[in-house]
This record gives sequence, structure tokens and C-alpha cells, in this order.
Amino acid sequence: MPISSGTLPASVVKLTAVEAKLLAREPGSFFAVVIPLFILVIFGFSLTPGDAVLLPTTLAIGVGLVGLYLVPTTLATYRERGILRRLAATPLRPEALLAVQLLLQLGLAVLGCGLLPVAVGALLGAAVPRPGLVPWAVAVFLLGAVAMFAIGLVIAAVAANGRSANGIGVLLYFPLAYLAGLMQPRHLMPEALAQAGEFTPLGAFVRSLRDLWAGDAPHPVHLGIMAAYAALAGLAAAKSFRWE
Repeated sequence: MPISSGTLPASVVKLTAVEAKLLAREPGSFFAVVIPLFILVIFGFSLTPGDAVLLPTTLAIGVGLVGLYLVPTTLATYRERGILRRLAATPLRPEALLAVQLLLQLGLAVLGCGLLPVAVGALLGAAVPRPGLVPWAVAVFLLGAVAMFAIGLVIAAVAANGRSANGIGVLLYFPLAYLAGLMQPRHLMPEALAQAGEFTPLGAFVRSLRDLWAGDAPHPVHLGIMAAYAALAGLAAAKSFRWE
């Protein structure tokens, strides 16, 4: 039966609404939002008023949890359950589900990270980057999120099922978080590891955020590192992703 021009957009809207409800009910979504906020509030009280050193750290934690845990687990689970295969037989292609999921996951990361500056301002009296750096802050956030999401797509592509995607994501997250200085201050890390961490996607993301909160524009090298990971991981995911 022919499909009218308005059918597909309506289907996408309905798909988005359904997926948004499912994402809201996912326990991982709750933890991805609450864990960075919890860390910020608990450890923030040990900082001096106006000190925002913890905020870039928790922002990176939030994006990392969504990109390396929620994205691959959700998509690998959908493939495991045959949802992507069944969509291939409908006018609504599985690519639409992939796009909707990535946008919703990005929205979740924005929501979770948006709460952090509010908490910092209310509880710690710390400021956000100065107005002239706000465009840079948006660019860094999006670039870091795309890099982490691209790696999450690679995990989803190679994982056999949702459980293994979850495990791979967790195993990858912790060494990346350590090298990025999220688990231990960089000045307490061996110098070689601290320097190597800046060449990881999460490390470049954290360093760029800290530059912004220090009142400086992000370094082009760190922006290039995030862009390179986004491009290479995205290409790898596109070539290896399996719909069934």
C-alpha cells in the first residue's frame, strides 16, 4: 500500500515518544543523571566557596556514563531481541530508531549535565564559564558527547548481546576515567599516564572543560583529539554495525 508523505514523519514522532518513555523507565538513565550530581554534592562541600574544579569532572562522568553504558547496552539489547530486524521489514527503517535513540541519549546527557551547574551555583557559589566562552562550552560538550557516543556505537556493533555490551562499556569506562583524571587527581598520577590521558577522548574532553572553567578557550589539540575519535569510531561503527 502506498505510503503518504505524512505517514513516515508521524511514525517517527510516535517512535520518539515511545522510546522516550522507555528511556525514562530505564534504571540506567536515572543513575546516569544522579551519580554525577551525587558526586558533585558530596565532594563539593569539601571545596572552598567559588571553587569549580569538580564540575568539569562530573560533567565528563555524566557524558561518559551515557555514551559508554546506556548507548551500547540499549542498541545491543534491541538487536538481541530482534527489534532492529523487525523494523527492517516496515516503512520505518532501523536507521530511524538508531537516530532517535542517539538524540534521546544526547538529550539525557544534556539534562543530567544541565543540573550540575545549577547545583554548583546553588550549593558552592561557583560560576559557569564567562559569557564569551559559552559558544566554546557548547562546542566542547557536543564534540565530547559525539566522541563518546561513537565509541559506544562501536561497542554496540561488536557486542553479542546487551549484557556483553554492558560489560564491555564498564570495562572501557574505568581505565578511560582513570587516565582522564576522573578517579584520581592528575598531579597524583605518574607523569607518563597523566600525559597519555590527554590523548584519550575522555581525557581531552575533561581538559577542555577545565580550560573553560579556568577562563581559557580549549586548546586546538584537545579539540582535534575528540574530533579524531568521533570520526574514526563513527566510521568503524558504520562499517561494523549489525542490524541482526
